[in-house]
Amino acid sequence: MYLRLSRFLLPLVLTIVIQEFGGQFLNAGMARLPDATHTLAAYGLAWGLVLLLLAPLAQTAQMSLVLASNRQDFGKILRFVLVGALLLIVLQVSLALTPFGRWIVDDLHGIDASLGDRVRTVLLWSLPIIPIRGTTWLMAGQLIRVKRTAFISYATGTSIAVGIGIVFALLPVEAIRARPIWLPVIAALGMAITEWSVLAVGFRRYVGWAAEPTSGALRYREIISFVWPLALTMLVQEFSRPLINLFIARQSDGALALAVLAVVYSLGQWPFRWQNEMKNLPAAFHSEDLELLIVRRFMILCGLLSVSISLTLFWTPVRDLLLVGLIGVDPAFAAACYVPLQIFVAFSPVVALRAWLHGLAFWKRRTRVMAPSGPMRLVAILLALILMPLAGLHGATLGVAALLAGFAGETATVWWGLRRA
Repeated sequence: MYLRLSRFLLPLVLTIVIQEFGGQFLNAGMARLPDATHTLAAYGLAWGLVLLLLAPLAQTAQMSLVLASNRQDFGKILRFVLVGALLLIVLQVSLALTPFGRWIVDDLHGIDASLGDRVRTVLLWSLPIIPIRGTTWLMAGQLIRVKRTAFISYATGTSIAVGIGIVFALLPVEAIRARPIWLPVIAALGMAITEWSVLAVGFRRYVGWAAEPTSGALRYREIISFVWPLALTMLVQEFSRPLINLFIARQSDGALALAVLAVVYSLGQWPFRWQNEMKNLPAAFHSEDLELLIVRRFMILCGLLSVSISLTLFWTPVRDLLLVGLIGVDPAFAAACYVPLQIFVAFSPVVALRAWLHGLAFWKRRTRVMAPSGPMRLVAILLALILMPLAGLHGATLGVAALLAGFAGETATVWWGLRRA
């Protein structure tokens, strides 16, 4: 049983690890271009807003896994996702092109017009990513349903290879060196399109359905009932990064702190972000492990492994190899990353517990218990951002510590909700 769980989870884990590895190559590319600090800061701020807009679609894979068991239901979910993507595109356009967006990006964050223009460039040219990501997750959910998770890894690996190729190809280009912000924009688009294309091949090859049902077809009301707590939770979760950026950007060393956060957010997630995929295990294996005892033990072991990886990467000299050798930042910038990265070791057990609780909520279709967890995460982050500076925390260290407080508050809320349900 443990071997089957490992074989099912490993491709999903590799997918996350490959994604994070690719993100570091993107950071490394920006770090090797002129005006690297401002480019990293602008992209970090803009990508945080893009992830916020993508949040309502972020659980599309789980929605597809649980609800779409035939062609008719899949078609309804697809239409639901496309309509949602269109509405989110309108919001992103407003951030990129309207005075309201200028107020959000420039005035509210307290950044200068030059940095704001770079943020708007990312927002405008990353518009296609919303429908691409939404339909990518939709196909991924179906491949998880038929236990073809390896193909998800193939898609991600291919997209990261394309992204790395784009970075290497564009680094010496004079136009890119003149406007470095175009490097992450072009790479992000290339990776998104590649991943979608490879998954489409796997979807066409492996996903099939039995005859159409004559009754009991999925209704849009059921889709909305299942997805709104997830969408709300993810929306509020993803708002945590823009909220942290908002506080950090207004500090005296805001640009440097935003640049450090852009690096440590991506690097710090390496050891634990893959644990989020464990939430698929209860729904996929409950028929083989009725009490989910083996699944629970397996997830505990994964949590311990994640802690070990964090300690190795961020509490030993390996961190310098990653920061200076791989990403290419200077030693002074690397030193500013040390404490924020060390804090990330505490995320591993929290994320393992959260994955178990989310998995139970998906399996039991009690997603409503997750709805309060998002607001509680924001409350915890806001309190941390207000109170922790009194203890001397500031800059990127404050940002990561506040994020940890948010994770802990969110997880405790889901645990409390499941106990009451």
